[in-house]
Amino acid sequence: MTRKLTASLREAPATVPALAAIALFVVWATDQAGYPLTHWGPGGLIILALLVMAFGVIGLRASEIPRPVQIALACLGGYTALSFLSILWASVPGDAWEGADRTLLYLLVFALFACWRQRGETAALLLMLWTFAMVGLAAYTALHLDSAAAAELRRLLPGGRLVDPTGYPNANAAQWLIAAWPAVLLARSERLHWALRGLLAGGGVLLAGVALLSQSRGSLYATPVMLLLVFLLLPGRVRTFAVLAPVAAGVAAAAPEILRVGNHLRNGDVVASHLHTAIAAMFVAAAVVGLAVALGAAVESRQMLSPRAAGRARTALAATAVAVLIVVLAGGLAAAGNPVSRVRHTWDSFKGGYATRNASSRLVSGLGSNRYDFYRVALDQFVAHPLVGIGADNYQQQYLAHGRSNETPRYPHSVELRTLAQTGLLGALLAVGGIAAALLAAARVLRASDRLARGVAAAALGGFAYWAVHGSFDWFWEFAGLGAPAFALLGLACGLAPSGPVTRADPVEGAPRRVPRARLALLVAGAVAALAAAGSLAAPWLSRLEVQDAAHIWSKAPAAAYSRLDEAAQLNPLSDEPNLIAGSIALRYGDLVRADHQFRLALERSPGGAYATLERGAIASARGNRAAALSLLSRAARLNPRDPLPREALRVAQAGQRVSIGELNRLILLKARQLG
Repeated sequence: MTRKLTASLREAPATVPALAAIALFVVWATDQAGYPLTHWGPGGLIILALLVMAFGVIGLRASEIPRPVQIALACLGGYTALSFLSILWASVPGDAWEGADRTLLYLLVFALFACWRQRGETAALLLMLWTFAMVGLAAYTALHLDSAAAAELRRLLPGGRLVDPTGYPNANAAQWLIAAWPAVLLARSERLHWALRGLLAGGGVLLAGVALLSQSRGSLYATPVMLLLVFLLLPGRVRTFAVLAPVAAGVAAAAPEILRVGNHLRNGDVVASHLHTAIAAMFVAAAVVGLAVALGAAVESRQMLSPRAAGRARTALAATAVAVLIVVLAGGLAAAGNPVSRVRHTWDSFKGGYATRNASSRLVSGLGSNRYDFYRVALDQFVAHPLVGIGADNYQQQYLAHGRSNETPRYPHSVELRTLAQTGLLGALLAVGGIAAALLAAARVLRASDRLARGVAAAALGGFAYWAVHGSFDWFWEFAGLGAPAFALLGLACGLAPSGPVTRADPVEGAPRRVPRARLALLVAGAVAALAAAGSLAAPWLSRLEVQDAAHIWSKAPAAAYSRLDEAAQLNPLSDEPNLIAGSIALRYGDLVRADHQFRLALERSPGGAYATLERGAIASARGNRAAALSLLSRAARLNPRDPLPREALRVAQAGQRVSIGELNRLILLKARQLG
């Protein structure tokens, strides 16, 4: 086995840089799922360096890339280019640049995994290493909870929902489930050792159990969609059922204890004993399922059953699967009651926003949230800007102006609506075309003769599909620790696709080797593109580092903080963040002239900035410039009509009084803490 794997690594040398990328994904998974720019910015540079090294050391010819993968790269590259172009018409160019860089990161990850041919053994190695690393991280998270003190538990599980390590419960659940589906689907492969199959199945139970601690309703609704996709689109349905059934049974057995933890914490109870019981149940269920699947895999691999007995076993499994399907459908219909009434009630709860939940568990508390309003604003922006959208990651200002809830979301909470609203029909066509071409390439692998490659491709597609399904109603595109592994999984499935015939002209003996002009031009263009990509990823990251340093030292060394912020503004000439922070610091020191100057610079970069407009209006009022104050405060109220602070400041100015900047900023800080 070791000799075969070594030979496979020689035939698929791109496995080595892919391993380095997987290590990066695991690092992201340990801290906020790669959400902060200071995490994924340098990570993007690492991925770019790995890609350049692969091109330089391994080499690549376009004819070696399957045609569907070429189309996918072209479409996703076009979508990335459109994201960068959207900076030109975005109302907040700095956010558009950051959003385009994140899209560039996903393109680089996909290219690293999709451009070079993989073998079944090397692809399985990559997928299993990542999956087992995520299982290990999930186990560590569970054990850390078990040993945490009561105060720390309330921090890790606010409101009864686990937020560690991503900081967002829905992303937390998705992080584990994106790995759980490949683990379970890979456990089907008869080409893997029986012990590995058992470990994968048990790991899937553990990942799902830790995901349940976050009580994500999105994961609950994404699961039946995933089951439908898996059984409809993937071959080997009986094998799939044979693994999914014990995994589902294990998760169901541990689920009551797991959910009890969140329910007790939500009621303010200290749940050390409940938590210990839940984690023990989780590990016991994982161990039992792992042993059961390993035993079944050992029986299969050693051919302990005669062909006739094996056929009977398959028939029995198929009949059991049909019976389970009938029972599940009947139970679902009975629980739902009148389908028309159920659909109407579900739609009403979805439109109605958050409501007081009396249900015993958050998972059965309905669809109430503000996503309906988020989606309404996103669709309105798409209708208003149908061709190329409003610009990458330029949603927040539009929601402040047109939203109806008391939330201030930066993103539409849907990857599809993000694409439509921010990059329009053109962006949607490019994105859908690229993903469809990649899925077509991966679908060819599912019909290949290599059974291990088929199993790995199916498992990888399962992980990507979960990210796409759950991301359809959440803001997972912005978590690089979720999006990058998802595109890596899609690229890995594409890397297993057979390439077309490669024809290479034999060089004439004795003739000097010359690089064709066209190829030389492509090399030069590629080098320029790589340098541009490196600069685009590095500048906002370095700027954010300077901003963070300034935020840490401003109270002790304001001059140094101003210097850092000036440097940050030069590194990222599109972002208003350095000027906003410099203005806020100046206000704390009572330097109204500097503050007004910095807020004016911020508005030059982002003319629709509600905060900078409000602060300039307050400064004008404090300095006795009533006309300017009324104009600026009126504009601030229009930019953020649901915020009472601009309206109250405007009322004070209209009454002929001066706005208290100190009181205004105290209320702004209080509101920020409440939202946080």
